[in-house]
Amino acid sequence: MPISVNVRTYTGETLAACTHPAIGGLCRRAAALALPMLGHVDPYDDTWFNKSQMRLLVPELRALIDSTSAPETEAAAEVLALAEQLELKPHRYLVFVGD
Repeated sequence: MPISVNVRTYTGETLAACTHPAIGGLCRRAAALALPMLGHVDPYDDTWFNKSQMRLLVPELRALIDSTSAPETEAAAEVLALAEQLELKPHRYLVFVGD
């Protein structure tokens, strides 16, 4: 099962999800570029990001949108849209769900 991304509440409720098949490739590219947030997503376990960590993760996603292949660009744009939801209310997390 490929990596997916969810927006979750502190109680674990999933509010939104992205299952783009290129998310794993996007994370591998981020690791190759030594990006500090997206580059450390664990492909085999859940990786949680909180609202304050978005200050680092969002610029990484934007940079990857400008420099990756078409499928990875689409995946980065979808994950960025989910990340923006963390600004709407407190106690929301962006969760990369490994397989």
